[in-house]
Amino acid sequence: MPHGEMTTSRLEAFSDGVIAIIVTIMVLELHPPARPTWPELLKTAPVFLSYGLSFLIVAIMWVNHHHMIHVVRRVTARLLWSNLNLLFWMSLVPFVTAFVGNNYREPMAVALYGLDLTLCSAAFYLLRSELIRQEPQHSEMIEYHRGIQRKNGYSLLLYLASAPLAYESVYLSFLIFALIPALYFLPEKKLAAESA
Repeated sequence: MPHGEMTTSRLEAFSDGVIAIIVTIMVLELHPPARPTWPELLKTAPVFLSYGLSFLIVAIMWVNHHHMIHVVRRVTARLLWSNLNLLFWMSLVPFVTAFVGNNYREPMAVALYGLDLTLCSAAFYLLRSELIRQEPQHSEMIEYHRGIQRKNGYSLLLYLASAPLAYESVYLSFLIFALIPALYFLPEKKLAAESA
């Protein structure tokens, strides 16, 4: 097995492990109600819904990260640090999820959730930019990444807008949080040349 391929496998395995821990921490924040009644159960709905939304967002990030790493040809120090930057902001998702779940009417909590998702989106953008930088002669690969970069850019701007909007209406921010995953519901299309 070539050294570069082995390194790519290690990069993917490490990232998968970190993301699995992120999901585990999120689910540990779910606590059953003290009393087994429907009114008490309904009180947990905001926490459960914030978990469900964050699980969907993290799952989409994982799927798209998987497809992105699959087209990596060369693992460099810049790529590794770009990937770690993404994982750092993703690792804060359990914290902001629990915070917004317990304070879903508070603009500050909603804005903080939006800011973390903004930084996750920006980190994805930087990671993909590093992949584009690595392949200056591979026009098909560059076009593939740039097409997805546009979608990343729209998401980043919408997430960024959700933070100040929270102080006008938290519902507008939640609408943005719910709409953006629709852009990423399907995994990225595979590059035909990757199997070459």
